[in-house]
Amino acid sequence: MASSTRCLARPLQHAFQLSVRPLTLPPSFLLPFQLQRTQQRDASGTSKAARKAQAAARKKKARNTFLVTDLTNMPQFPLLDAMRYLRAAEVGRLPTSSKYELHVRLRSLKNGPVIRNRIRLPHPVKTDIRIAVICPSNSDAGQAALKAGAVMIGEEEIFDKVKEGDIAFDRLLCHPDSLQKLNKAGLGRVLGPKGMMPSTKTNTVLKDVASAVKQIAGASEYRERMGVVRIAIGQLGYAPEELQRNIKAFIEALKKDVAGMSDRIVKEIHEVVLSSTNGPGLSLNGEFRGPNSIPAKDLSVN
Repeated sequence: MASSTRCLARPLQHAFQLSVRPLTLPPSFLLPFQLQRTQQRDASGTSKAARKAQAAARKKKARNTFLVTDLTNMPQFPLLDAMRYLRAAEVGRLPTSSKYELHVRLRSLKNGPVIRNRIRLPHPVKTDIRIAVICPSNSDAGQAALKAGAVMIGEEEIFDKVKEGDIAFDRLLCHPDSLQKLNKAGLGRVLGPKGMMPSTKTNTVLKDVASAVKQIAGASEYRERMGVVRIAIGQLGYAPEELQRNIKAFIEALKKDVAGMSDRIVKEIHEVVLSSTNGPGLSLNGEFRGPNSIPAKDLSVN
């Protein structure tokens, strides 16, 4: 027994005499990659509930208003300077072929109501708007609409042309006496996507169609899209004083539209930008002339 005990003791003694292997660590330059793999494992182990909570938190932080730029350090121009630069961008083009356009950026909610209206500017921008009126052809209202400038009147004849795809007009009005026939004709699928279907909400169903034709023919329509209201504000050949009167009238009308909304709806004018058909957009500072502006008469087209 003693010999066997000695035989077993030698391997054990030899085993205890072996040196312990040191703990190996990855090189220092591999530590960022090791940390990245650890983070990936932690992220993959995140529960669905935690991911939903994170998504909900990001959604709460999402902006509910349209983004507006900080105007503190942005260059802004008086009207005369802006007209001068835009005229330079339109060199070689006829004054009647290009237009000044006004872009009014609002502080507005993304999911709030939008502004939509029309205005008769002090100096109307010439546009060839074709207006049709749905009413009996032999009625007094129809004849008055023709004298006012309507290109087409009638009921069934207009319905048939619309169904055939022959829409030879830009605006469509309807007399209340013909509204029932219009609804039965089922033109909503054709005219609705084009924004031309008459309705009481858009004030295109009315008795005095002749006055409406006159107003629309010389009026400019505007509508808010993505927090910006755009409108053609004048011909390129307008004098600075004429363009100033148009801009002033439009801004006043826009403020009335904002004031007419519910008290819970907050809309404010943030920036007014003037551009042209082929020119850049220049932010206006509200002044007519600056210290280095050229005389207004030099921008007038005779």
